[in-house]
Amino acid sequence: MKRLGMAALAAAAGVSVATVDRVLNGREAVREETRQQIAEAARRINHPAARRLLKLDDDLPQVRIGMLLHKQGQDFYKAFAEAITLAVSQAVGVRAQLVLEFSPSQAPSEMASHLRAMAGRCDVLAATAVNHPEVTAAVEDLRAAGVPVFSLLSDFGQGVRAGYIGLNNLKVGRTAGWIMATLSRQPGVMAIFVGGHRWHGHDLRETGFRGYLRECAPHLTVLDPLVNLETRQLTYDATLGLLANQPQLRGIYVAGGGMEGAIAALRESPVARRVPIVVSALTPDSRAGLAEGIVSMVIDTPLEKLCRTLVSLMVTARLDGAAQASSGGASGGTSQYFLPPDLHVAESL
Repeated sequence: MKRLGMAALAAAAGVSVATVDRVLNGREAVREETRQQIAEAARRINHPAARRLLKLDDDLPQVRIGMLLHKQGQDFYKAFAEAITLAVSQAVGVRAQLVLEFSPSQAPSEMASHLRAMAGRCDVLAATAVNHPEVTAAVEDLRAAGVPVFSLLSDFGQGVRAGYIGLNNLKVGRTAGWIMATLSRQPGVMAIFVGGHRWHGHDLRETGFRGYLRECAPHLTVLDPLVNLETRQLTYDATLGLLANQPQLRGIYVAGGGMEGAIAALRESPVARRVPIVVSALTPDSRAGLAEGIVSMVIDTPLEKLCRTLVSLMVTARLDGAAQASSGGASGGTSQYFLPPDLHVAESL
């Protein structure tokens, strides 16, 4: 659309041209009230964008965007659900419908079953899931049915999924190692929590964490990983055990979920101020931990940017014939879309 067209619409709506550009092209999130204000102005002046903004373009292709997440009660996934809902509502050039569901567990068989069950209810699918042969088989079945699958945050189904989008988890682990080495000058041990041994992203974060410390801080030894199933209680109990049984504990890295338990345990401990902790999402708990001086750093996923990029990729995969090509036996996508993490410390809040 020409700039003149945007200028006329901006003047009618009483907003800036930049705001109109964001609404028409989905560049950034805009408040729904502003979006409606621009839509009504487009209707009044019979602007070409009126039908699309008022969602009257019945001839636009419909794309059912499936989203399968886990840990429905956790603050991170609540924020994820809000961000993907907004991103789908702002999809450009299609009538996008969100089909959002949560897996009740991270067991491979249950995740695979849930993925297959979504085949008839969405045209393209993205999920957080463990990397396991049963999950890979489900992705193959979905591809054969014409449903491209994207892996989120932690990769799975390599070679058959349409693509991966999230952080570069190896670099995330090295970043956690760097801050720990910076904060911990005395010899000692480091603890790391992972959600499970089948989370590919957690494996990479552990590898990066160990690799950096082995290379740049050999005075710090990393203990065997503690599996917390991304739950608060397991992390809380294990953290209390570390504090009681590891007098040379120099730091804790929670590579996935469950950080609330570690923060609570450190808050109760008299040695909390001397044990740095790095966690993986900015939530009310981790924000409070930063403010109190308990949490040293949060390596966060930029959810709004991720969801906007993801929706664009999913719509493209649906519209450019990728689904039909996959059903004809083409190999799966190998694309990886890495977003830079958001790093937070107490003074950045």
